[in-house]
Amino acid sequence: MRIVAGASLVVLAGLALMPAGLKAITLNVAPAPAAVDGKRLVNAASEPGNWMTHGGTYAEQRYANLDQITAGNVGRLGLAWAHDLDTNRGQEATPLVIDGTMYTTTAWSKVVALDAATGKVKWQYDPQVSKDRGHAACCDVVNRGVAAWGGMIFVGALDGRLIALDAATGKVKWSVVTFDQKQPYTITGAPRVVKGKVLIGNGGAELGVRGYITAYDALTGKKAWRFYTIPGDPAKGPDHEASDDVLKAKAGDSWFGKYWEAGGGGTVWDAIVYDAELDHLYIGVGNGSPWNHQIRSEGKGDNLFLSSVVALNPDTGKYLWHYQGTPGESWDFTQTQPIMLATLTIDGKPRKVLMQAPKNGFFYVIDRETGKLISAKGFVPQSWTTGVDPATGRPVETPDARFRTAAALVTPSALGAHNWHPMAFSPKTGLVYLPAQEVPFAYQTDPNYTHKQGAWNIAVIAALNAPPNNAAATRATRAILKGELLAWDPVAQKEVWRVQYDGPWNGGALATAGNLVFQGNAKGGFQAFDATNGKTVWGFEAQTGVMAGPISYMVGRTQYVAVMAGYGGAYPLSTGYPDGPERIAPNGRVLVFKLGGTAKLPPYKAPALAPANPPTGMFTPQQIARGGDVYEGNCGVCHGAGARSSGLVPDLRRSGALSDSGTWAAVVHGGILKDRGMVSFAKWFSKDDIEAVRAYVGVQAKFLATDEGAKLAATGSAGK
Repeated sequence: MRIVAGASLVVLAGLALMPAGLKAITLNVAPAPAAVDGKRLVNAASEPGNWMTHGGTYAEQRYANLDQITAGNVGRLGLAWAHDLDTNRGQEATPLVIDGTMYTTTAWSKVVALDAATGKVKWQYDPQVSKDRGHAACCDVVNRGVAAWGGMIFVGALDGRLIALDAATGKVKWSVVTFDQKQPYTITGAPRVVKGKVLIGNGGAELGVRGYITAYDALTGKKAWRFYTIPGDPAKGPDHEASDDVLKAKAGDSWFGKYWEAGGGGTVWDAIVYDAELDHLYIGVGNGSPWNHQIRSEGKGDNLFLSSVVALNPDTGKYLWHYQGTPGESWDFTQTQPIMLATLTIDGKPRKVLMQAPKNGFFYVIDRETGKLISAKGFVPQSWTTGVDPATGRPVETPDARFRTAAALVTPSALGAHNWHPMAFSPKTGLVYLPAQEVPFAYQTDPNYTHKQGAWNIAVIAALNAPPNNAAATRATRAILKGELLAWDPVAQKEVWRVQYDGPWNGGALATAGNLVFQGNAKGGFQAFDATNGKTVWGFEAQTGVMAGPISYMVGRTQYVAVMAGYGGAYPLSTGYPDGPERIAPNGRVLVFKLGGTAKLPPYKAPALAPANPPTGMFTPQQIARGGDVYEGNCGVCHGAGARSSGLVPDLRRSGALSDSGTWAAVVHGGILKDRGMVSFAKWFSKDDIEAVRAYVGVQAKFLATDEGAKLAATGSAGK
């Protein structure tokens, strides 16, 4: 019998007519790649061997109902296989595994399909994103993953394209541009597919854009609806989009001044969650543009829907309800952090809830039918607030937190009490496993702020956060920066256990039915913890920081645990290396583990760094001060505060261009390295400004040379 497409019914009919005495033949017909539809996604929990959507299921609990690997046998867990990537930039993707094939993204929006049991490459796709788009990426050229539907894999590219790929071959089925590519938008988040529509947001609020989310037909790429999260220029009238009515009715009166000239912000860069029980779509909305509420909106108004969770109708994009965690936000307190859905017993009654722990430091439990706050509790120290008023749902702010008249040291900070790193929920323990951090930030209004289209626009003086040029003081400063894995009871709103790290930016979490929690950390460890008490029960050295969310899946009778390894993102770029000294990390990898795995990573020795290269010319104190203002407010986002690079991008203190003003100007002003991601800054800063930056970086290079000279003298050789 010849098997053709759709032949399963023919086979069954043939077996029914088979003469007595003949033995039936079992046909093992492999399913079509990524044969995912609405029914499969809604019932994803019934297929624990697969990981078909970003958070595992539509509830995004990141819980693997698999128990082959347990707290009792996890000591036998070993590397099954690894797939090497082509860059050491940050890796933040959550892979999907569907019927034995793994689909994941890497930095620069590349996609790879791998055999989930062996790591063999099935296909790879490179969208060829222009490297100069990296300037618009506030927080590295990362990508958090793909979505699957109907034999297609969907990826949002950094340059704004939403691309549908054939799941079998990686060939492009369709591609659509989702934003004005002349504007400094980016896409780093994973799309979601809901009821045949692909949903995607964008980032870029720090550079001056207006946020929105768009739904596209999964089969054709045709736009279905768009929801803007904040009002636009009133003079231009309505957008003729799904958001028009609610922006007019609720949001318009909450904004003041000419906010639209700087974009306003409100980008939907991560959390997009579908509630299949209620047929609601929840989006997390980001920070304002600029950050500073005094500048953005004359210090007045709540600025809806910044820093909010907004519920929409997934068919039309129409508004249902919202909850704003930080009214009039002024600290980059995004509310785009992961959202999880569950039914919890609260006050003796089952409640359909939404759980979120955004940057502002509160763990929220919200009624997802109505948007009403059930409870909120701080999970890290908070200096900007004393709590949430249960009657209004609004935070009670401390008097000086808004830095209206003077600088304010605020915790948590723009890096967040919790950032994008996925959290997990275990129905077995009833606990949420939350990657948290304690990183203060000094905020001060920039009195000289003017909007620079396409440049860094926060209206906050960032130079206050540059580390001191003193090794001991730098170590002391870093010692106050903490990271932790929290086990949090969402009903009692209290901590159950905590694993403390000496540094922030640790990885996403995964909970499993084997009573385990997996998490990576910034220093290169990938660990398993007992979900009940937080005891470390297993560990693996990944050679580079592990930030991404792990997953677990099965192929045949074998359970695997997988994670993307590769240090990067906002903290590593802007704040430098986690514990010093600076080093060049290896390229990222996909790491996959199983019981009895025996694979090994090759040894890695970081390449030697170029010596400090301070210029020999003389600079005035005024030049150095001006250079510090320009550098810390613009360049330090990528090259590190105080010019201390993490190694992800060049350390300017060691640059060959630093000692020559002409070469320096050709790079920074002339843009001769545009194709490598270093764009020209000529439209924002004069040649004198750029020479002043050279002066400032030169000072940092002199401190580095002195420090390295002292170390050399102490050890007697560079190799010790």
